[in-house]
Amino acid sequence: MIRTDHRSSRRSGGRALVAGVALLSLAAAACSDDNKAATPTDAAVTTTAATTDTTPATEPTGTEPTGTEPVTTELGPATGEPIVVGLVNTEGTPGLDFPDIRLDMLAAADYLNDHGGFGGRPIQLEPCIVKGSPETSQACAQELVGKNVEMVMLGLDLFPDYATYGAAEVPVFGVLPILPGDYTAEALFLTGGNATVNAAMAAVAKDHFDAKTVNIVSSDNPGANASEAALTASLDIAGIAHKTVKGGDNETDAGYQGLMREAAKDNPDLLVSLYSDAGCIGTMRGRAALGITIPVITTGICSSKDVLDVVGDDAVGWMFAGVQTSEDTPERALLQEILAPVIGVDPADVDPSALGLGGLGFIEIMSLADYSQQMAAAGTPVTGASLFDFLKTAQGLTLWPQGSGSPIECSSVPAYSAVCSFILPFAEYQKGGEVLTVPGLEAVSSKDYLP
Repeated sequence: MIRTDHRSSRRSGGRALVAGVALLSLAAAACSDDNKAATPTDAAVTTTAATTDTTPATEPTGTEPTGTEPVTTELGPATGEPIVVGLVNTEGTPGLDFPDIRLDMLAAADYLNDHGGFGGRPIQLEPCIVKGSPETSQACAQELVGKNVEMVMLGLDLFPDYATYGAAEVPVFGVLPILPGDYTAEALFLTGGNATVNAAMAAVAKDHFDAKTVNIVSSDNPGANASEAALTASLDIAGIAHKTVKGGDNETDAGYQGLMREAAKDNPDLLVSLYSDAGCIGTMRGRAALGITIPVITTGICSSKDVLDVVGDDAVGWMFAGVQTSEDTPERALLQEILAPVIGVDPADVDPSALGLGGLGFIEIMSLADYSQQMAAAGTPVTGASLFDFLKTAQGLTLWPQGSGSPIECSSVPAYSAVCSFILPFAEYQKGGEVLTVPGLEAVSSKDYLP
């Protein structure tokens, strides 16, 4: 039922990190400081151990989930009436080119159609590409409504046409909110994006480090500035004094050392780096070269293999938002099996910590499949509308894999009514190369420090 061939290689520029990372928005768009994707979500880098018991749970009442059983290979092919699902994604625009989201979701849909679909219904994806403009987003909304889709999944869309979807009563599910209006839209975003990640950083600064002062290093461009503004707003709520030192998008080694020296010179309790990719390497090396021992929090982008293989133990003292200990689980193996053909490598070579925004799309569709199977097991007909209502009101759900992902709490914060996930893990680099979840920071709530 898939309408587009997805058996192509992933371009290396999109292989950032699947983590609970802030989206460094360019004019509130989806770019990091160097125009690469910074993965935003409350989904962790890798999965922790989850139950593989597929025995049906006690019959639920109301909107209680049926249990924590994950999508498994034991489910047979979906044979019901196809569910037509619109897939909107931004591609082909400089700085806004994220085909990995579509490719990974298409691969997941192929797998799901052989293993239960959405509650027994085969998934018929109808992709529509937007170009980072309101006009293209509106055109996609009109096109998909004209195709009578039952629901829409947003990969990355800066300007979703909620009015058109709402008028046609088409429910909208998203990977992450980007613009402020997304947070209260008539939609459900499975992750919280910039606001929740930065608020969780403030929570760790306040409650774990008991920090009174935090200094920030960041590049000086619209995207990085938006992320820095969100962080400082959360630090203000936490009552933590802060100072920001800004540099260029790409500094020399001496430049990064200068930034770290300036940030550390008044001996703050904690440092935060909002740099990504090459900036992760530069700031880590700069801190180590200067002998700075002040702990640092950064986004999960900096925990990627590409970064840590270069810096090694220069990363000691760095903590990563949205990252948790890697575990060998059936779900991890399933992810590797599904996405290996997309990336063009053997399953064993698929690095779950390097899937970029595509990994978030994968988590979105696999999560919705989990919820659909629970609905079907409870005897609830699965439609786009019923899935939306279930997700909005059900208790005890998590992101995929069900039972071990971040808790789903849709509409639990009125000012962020479209957000479903507010909990992030934090991990820390250990000498020798491991990145391990910090005890006590397995599930940090962002709610108290949301601006």
